[in-house]
Amino acid sequence: MLNKVEICGVNTSRLQVLTNEETNYLLKACQEGDREAREKLVQGNLRLVLSVIQRFTNRGEMVDDLFQVGCIGLIKSIDNFDLSQNVRFSTYAVPMIIGELRRYLRDNSAIRVSRSMRDTAYRAMQAKERFMNANQREPTIDELAREMGLPREEIVFALDAIVDPVSLYEPLYSDSGDAVCVMDQVRDTSNTDENWLEKIALRDAMERLSEREKHILALRFFEGRTQTEVAAEIGISQAQISRLEKAALEHIKKQI
Repeated sequence: MLNKVEICGVNTSRLQVLTNEETNYLLKACQEGDREAREKLVQGNLRLVLSVIQRFTNRGEMVDDLFQVGCIGLIKSIDNFDLSQNVRFSTYAVPMIIGELRRYLRDNSAIRVSRSMRDTAYRAMQAKERFMNANQREPTIDELAREMGLPREEIVFALDAIVDPVSLYEPLYSDSGDAVCVMDQVRDTSNTDENWLEKIALRDAMERLSEREKHILALRFFEGRTQTEVAAEIGISQAQISRLEKAALEHIKKQI
């Protein structure tokens, strides 16, 4: 979608780029009430918005919608930027634009999160924006927790709950060849060589048990029966079931 030249009526092939000096000059004029400077700032940073929305083009949303939302984040950045801080405008604006896009995607997500957790997450995001406006940097979780008066774990859970899901087939990077996707970086802990060997050893050890021992272990550990229930089904005492079970488990441990 980003190959299209015109987005929301803007010809992206002709977007201008402001220098850092020009940006600071316009920011100062803008904060003094110059509406024309504000318009030039927006126009001069649309390429920044375009670069940010590339991260979100695989979410099934129209690029025109993402661009408009990104522009809202840009305008918020212009209105809240503090020139007294030794920070480049783009360093401050990018997280603000990303935050606005994530908020938009969360509000339109098919995944439902409880209202209380969503409210906590939104409060955390608002506290985060206030902190960024005051300090020109993102707060830590501990700083957010102090600001909101909540346990840090509650804030982490709430923010994690509204994170947009990522496809396993989303490409991470490409090094002059096939792209590496998320699924290529996910470790499978259930199909390792060690697990396969353990399963084979367990199966061989089970084969060496008597049919009654196999039946007892199946009832106890696969069906979740108590020793008393197993004793009643097989027709022997609970003490005998306990001895047979213990002997069978010791035999399996020795074999493995």
